[in-house]
Amino acid sequence: MSFAGSAPLQAAVFEALGNDAALGAIVGTAIYDAVPSGNLPAIYVRLGSETARDASDGTGAGALHRFTVSVITTQPGFASAKQAGSAISDVLHDADLTLSRGRLVSLRFERARAARIDSGAARQIDLRFAARVQDD
Repeated sequence: MSFAGSAPLQAAVFEALGNDAALGAIVGTAIYDAVPSGNLPAIYVRLGSETARDASDGTGAGALHRFTVSVITTQPGFASAKQAGSAISDVLHDADLTLSRGRLVSLRFERARAARIDSGAARQIDLRFAARVQDD
């Protein structure tokens, strides 16, 4: 197993989301790895939790990374959050991302969950993806 692809995968995902015009039209530059303190925009994207498990094979070390990308909004309803979630899915599902170490074998959407948070004052959509990374 190799966890070495985790940071390169995160960086590539962050870059891909930040470079997408459709997502940018919805959230602007509000895509965070660590949410800043202070006032937040009405809608933003946060890179979230990750789990990894061994996926080594005869060709070398690798891992399957399951990670979450969240859309959080204080805007009424789920419409804008779902538009952002759709854009995120379009960017990442079957993406061909270049990693600074290793290579991305596959990246796919697995599931999403939409919920009201903060006593109903905000909404959050968590999108989970699975990425198979080979450490070349």
